[in-house]
Amino acid sequence: MKFILKFYPEITIKSKSVRKRFCKLLNSNVRNVLRRFDETVTVQLDWDKLNVRTENVSEENVSRLIDAMQCIPGIAHILQVTQHTFTDEHSIYETVASILAPEIEGKTFCVRVKRAGNHDFTSNDIERYVGGGLNQNYPSLGVKLKKPDYTVRLEIRNEDLFVISARYEGIGGFPLPAQEDVLSLMSGGFDSGVSSYMMINKGARTHYCFFNLGGAAHEIGVKQVSYYLWDRFSASHKVKFVSVPFEGVVGEILEKVENGQMGVILKRMMMRAAEKVAKKMKIEALVTGESLGQVSSQTLTNLGVIDKSIDTLILRPLTAYNKQDIINIADKIGTKPFAEIMPEYCGVISQKPTVKAVMSKIEAEEANFDFAVLDKALEDSVTMDIRDIANEANEVVTEVETVSEFGANDVVLDIRSPDEEDEKPLEIDGVEIVHVPFYKLATKFGDLDQSKQYLFYCDRGVMSKLQALFLIEQGFSNIKVYRK
Repeated sequence: MKFILKFYPEITIKSKSVRKRFCKLLNSNVRNVLRRFDETVTVQLDWDKLNVRTENVSEENVSRLIDAMQCIPGIAHILQVTQHTFTDEHSIYETVASILAPEIEGKTFCVRVKRAGNHDFTSNDIERYVGGGLNQNYPSLGVKLKKPDYTVRLEIRNEDLFVISARYEGIGGFPLPAQEDVLSLMSGGFDSGVSSYMMINKGARTHYCFFNLGGAAHEIGVKQVSYYLWDRFSASHKVKFVSVPFEGVVGEILEKVENGQMGVILKRMMMRAAEKVAKKMKIEALVTGESLGQVSSQTLTNLGVIDKSIDTLILRPLTAYNKQDIINIADKIGTKPFAEIMPEYCGVISQKPTVKAVMSKIEAEEANFDFAVLDKALEDSVTMDIRDIANEANEVVTEVETVSEFGANDVVLDIRSPDEEDEKPLEIDGVEIVHVPFYKLATKFGDLDQSKQYLFYCDRGVMSKLQALFLIEQGFSNIKVYRK
């Protein structure tokens, strides 16, 4: 089976040298991502496209390939094609009719052709010939050039005919790492997840820095969304996840800083810590999910005061986005379920936060702060390869038993999102299956019949192990992980 991957248009208007570099990066990224689960994949780079072929044409594998390609930055759209040879216009028509005639039955249609090479016909000639033949010889509602029910798409390149059976949209953007690395400050909420995705989409390899204000449960949640973003959109490259314990910093602020200034000073402390982490990793820019005017610390005045705490460039992709716009993007990219249950601890510090911080007053308050506490937080920070988040789940096997068989008292708890559940329903003969999305487990698991043994299930096993560990830490003991 063959796919044609079309480059994001902005890549094609770059200078020849830049375009060549971007296309080579994309070629490598597609190969690295797809070979994670299909070793038969081959990727060939042409000037204006990538050709992807696989020998594994099972429905499951093809679906997985399409899904993965739709999430690789730099791809505008994916064409699923069959390749044929032809001799003349009529042979093109016969090939197309044998493949696509059933698709136009009872529908209006049109034919669209892209052509490259020297031929005795034009693209319009083929459109008229194939369209006329299909209209005369097969039951349809006729040709309709504007907004038809179905579009027959063909590409002719020299002596090859490509019949496009399906088209899938990609996410566009630039391939990784077309830009320099960035460090994203992750809280796990709507904003930080979307801003991280936007930088990935711009071709910047995005690492993650988490300031832990809420304990192990919060860290697990942020690790999950960070791992999801990496696994979904940037798995072609290694990235780091840095966790900085910030409880001590918060305690020092609560004790030493005037209430109204707490939010701005906390952000300034985060920026100082993130700058040191970034310099250690040789990263030149920080990324935040701040949006102008969304909360008190994000007024224009306060953002300016926050920026003056460090010299490193701070990027804010969401500056002009409204909250609903951000939520809509989170829903589209799949981070919304994480964000909906992620606690925003940093938002509860100031009772009456200032919206127009004065630098002299902020500096006076910070003079009371013991910066040794900030240094200690950095000393205690942990840096890990983001792939080890999955390995971390495997390391808790002694605490969370993994099983593949069932006992009489076992219930399989499918913790996947509703969309995943609908797409791939879990069916096991003779075993009760209960559906509770992972983002509702914290509040819903205790309502279940606790006399039962629950076997957590998700597609890859990572989420189920991390969620099981969290609940075990909350005192539940009737939990195992189910793997097929």
